[in-house]
Amino acid sequence: MTMTDFEVERCTRHCAASGRPLVEGEDFFSVLLPDGTQLKRLDYAVEAWPGPPAEAIGWWKSKMPTSDHKQPKLAPSEILLKLFTELENVPDQRDLRYVLSLLMIRRRILRLEDTIPDEHGGELMMLYCARDESTHHVPIVLPDAARAEQIQDQLAKLLFVGGSDAK
Repeated sequence: MTMTDFEVERCTRHCAASGRPLVEGEDFFSVLLPDGTQLKRLDYAVEAWPGPPAEAIGWWKSKMPTSDHKQPKLAPSEILLKLFTELENVPDQRDLRYVLSLLMIRRRILRLEDTIPDEHGGELMMLYCARDESTHHVPIVLPDAARAEQIQDQLAKLLFVGGSDAK
């Protein structure tokens, strides 16, 4: 089973810590946790966010949409693939390429085939692209919280069009 085989729940619109509703335009955090053979999503108001737990599979910061909010559109797959390829030989952007690859797995542009150890004691994701029948090895480079926000901003500016706020 791969990550793309999991169904991720939509935002609950309530803070998991306080139970209060998340309001329009409010920033919030979401986290994915293993729950047996499924994934459990929890959403937190910013003031109640305890940080990602050690067992978290992934986490991100979002903003509750407003009633006048238009959903931004992700750039076409070809643009995602072009950026992914351009980042291959940019060492200081390995974490950006890793996050982009997760987005592309989610969009089913890439398929996670396996994870293997690299020569430096880390791990590589082996990804397959059916569009050009290519295989890619992407280092798993988890960004810290500050860098994750920078990556989110960078990807929003590069890859999303339309809408009032792509973040």
